[in-house]
Amino acid sequence: MQRRYLAALAVALAGAFSTPALLAQTKWDMAAAYPATNFHTENMAQFISDVDKASGGKLKITLHANAALFKAPEIKRAVQGGQAQLGEILLVNFQNEWQIFGVDGLPFLADSYDASMKLYQAQKPYLEKKLADQGMVLLYAVAWPPQGIYTKKPVETAADLKGIKWRAYSPATARIAELVGAQPVTVQAAEFSQALATGVVESTMTSGATGVDSKLYEHLKYYYDTQAWLPKNAVIMNKKAFDALDKPTQDAVLKAAAEAEKRGWTASRRVNDETLAKLKAEGMQVLPPSAQLKADMAKVGETMLKEWLDKAGPDGKALVDAYRKQ
Repeated sequence: MQRRYLAALAVALAGAFSTPALLAQTKWDMAAAYPATNFHTENMAQFISDVDKASGGKLKITLHANAALFKAPEIKRAVQGGQAQLGEILLVNFQNEWQIFGVDGLPFLADSYDASMKLYQAQKPYLEKKLADQGMVLLYAVAWPPQGIYTKKPVETAADLKGIKWRAYSPATARIAELVGAQPVTVQAAEFSQALATGVVESTMTSGATGVDSKLYEHLKYYYDTQAWLPKNAVIMNKKAFDALDKPTQDAVLKAAAEAEKRGWTASRRVNDETLAKLKAEGMQVLPPSAQLKADMAKVGETMLKEWLDKAGPDGKALVDAYRKQ
């Protein structure tokens, strides 16, 4: 009888000790708008793996790629409201909410990786404060490859873009269309291929990476490598969810994020080279812009910078001044 009692007690104690361990595992969802094969998404998958290992399996994150959980414009609000603990957003998509989000979408303000990193360093304190005010944490940000112009027909000047149906994915890309006389049509990344196939759009300004992801070479013939700007994707986190983690797990998340940022910028440079080569291999003509097209687009950039500064106010001016002083 005594032996049976001791055995039952041992089982009960084992259950008592194992239950907290089971409860200690936290499960998060991470919303992403791009395909699993996109370098940003692959970088997030590595980030998740690093967090899993560093936290000893205490924090399990499920990645929902290709807008499977939320569409691109919905992800920020979802993270803010706690429907997803983590999400990746294209910052320029939210310029209408707050102008500082859109500074890296201004044509020719920062037109190289080095310049883009300097712009990020100037922008980062503003981003961190704004997101904190909204109940979120900026984990890391990674630039897309430089943006160029995709078309069906050759383009020598901005006038050649007049009347063309232009896929816009942000306020800045819509404004570029307006300034060159094109017709802006808002289409998200996940719906881009279909929009091209059905003739909803016939041109756009985006990176070589998106060109490959969306197989633009199946519908468009020319890519003009204008290197106009390098917009950034930012990975954001719900602050309440982060605060609920224990200190070692928080440290694991922040360390993995810092590594993801470094890795992501390196990957972006590599992807730029690889995707331009892929576009060429698929029959697309990858060309430098003509001197006139470059001059025309530079004027567009000047107009947009002035407009942006008027709307962004003192913070916008301080940000651009800080960037230019570096």
